[in-house]
Amino acid sequence: MIRLDNASKRFGDAVALHPTSLTIQPTQTTVLIGPSGCGKSTILRLMNGLLEPTSGDVEFEGQRVSKNNVLELRRRIGYVIQDGGLFPHLTASQNVTLMAKHLAIPVDETQQRLSELCELTRFPEDGLSRYPVELSGGQRQRVSLMRALVLNPDVLLLDEPLGALDPMVRASLQTELKEIFRSLGKTVVLVTHDMAEAAYLGDQIVVLKEGRIIQEGTLDDLRERPSDEFISEFISAQRSLVQL
Repeated sequence: MIRLDNASKRFGDAVALHPTSLTIQPTQTTVLIGPSGCGKSTILRLMNGLLEPTSGDVEFEGQRVSKNNVLELRRRIGYVIQDGGLFPHLTASQNVTLMAKHLAIPVDETQQRLSELCELTRFPEDGLSRYPVELSGGQRQRVSLMRALVLNPDVLLLDEPLGALDPMVRASLQTELKEIFRSLGKTVVLVTHDMAEAAYLGDQIVVLKEGRIIQEGTLDDLRERPSDEFISEFISAQRSLVQL
């Protein structure tokens, strides 16, 4: 679905991502995990064209992502960032339907889609008239997810979507996200620093360190056949994994 072909990214003298090749399989959930500054979010931003690679290419269904097609491709990609990234001056409904309004999608069609998404994400419809400040953290993330899904994209890119939530809300949303991923059959790329979350949600886990991919595989692959001492140390540091 998405492929990085020796894609790298530099910001001046700082290397955010060394030349990296990665293939994202369709209808699967791929999790990018690693410590802060390892290149996880950079990869996500390269995938949706928010960043251009310094070298190498990014392809979407075999088509090279470029300035000429990036806006068209973004309409096929839903993007959720940490804390939701909602516009504070817009209601929940206005945040969700912003792109639909921009693309002049008929109002009745948009409203039907909005109701479907409320049911899918278990967001109360009476909360649609509220502003982000009037919503809980979990509700804001549901609104952000609805906004990403409103155009029925082929791909979902989620950048630490649950990172700022308290443990109980986070656990509940993890369960709901897993059900949503399964029911929709979307291609999902999720960034997290929580290995338990990666193992629970991901079909494939990609571990990064200092701008490089260290290993790809399932949690069992990483635990039983670590390619690097860092893998074992990273897993050992995740105390929540004792529950898996």
